[in-house]
Amino acid sequence: MTRNHSASASALNVMKHHLEALNALNESDLADTLHFPHYRLVGNKLDCWVSKDQYLSDFKRRAGKNWVRTAWKSITVQKESAVKVHLSVNINRFDKNETLIADFESLWVITFQKGKWAAQFRSSFATA
Repeated sequence: MTRNHSASASALNVMKHHLEALNALNESDLADTLHFPHYRLVGNKLDCWVSKDQYLSDFKRRAGKNWVRTAWKSITVQKESAVKVHLSVNINRFDKNETLIADFESLWVITFQKGKWAAQFRSSFATA
């Protein structure tokens, strides 16, 4: 991922790779879609992952024992600059029977740092 693409195309590419890595439970590929420290705001609680070491295990705990996969219901570019993109994302989580177990909105901030595009921050309306 380079700055040669438009910022919004780069951000959407990050989201595509993030979802693929998440659903494959590929910790290394998932970490490649995030900048660290990585921040998440749910309600008024701010979480911070300083490194990739605990990110995937923390996600599995938050998603719940019934989680099997996640899908983007929608992604809309809200604003972009040469080094930052705000995305409005509607997220769906499913169990093994393809039953919807979570549907919530989230704001993702994708930034270009140290030569790569990745997610830096998100503010989610998921249940904690």
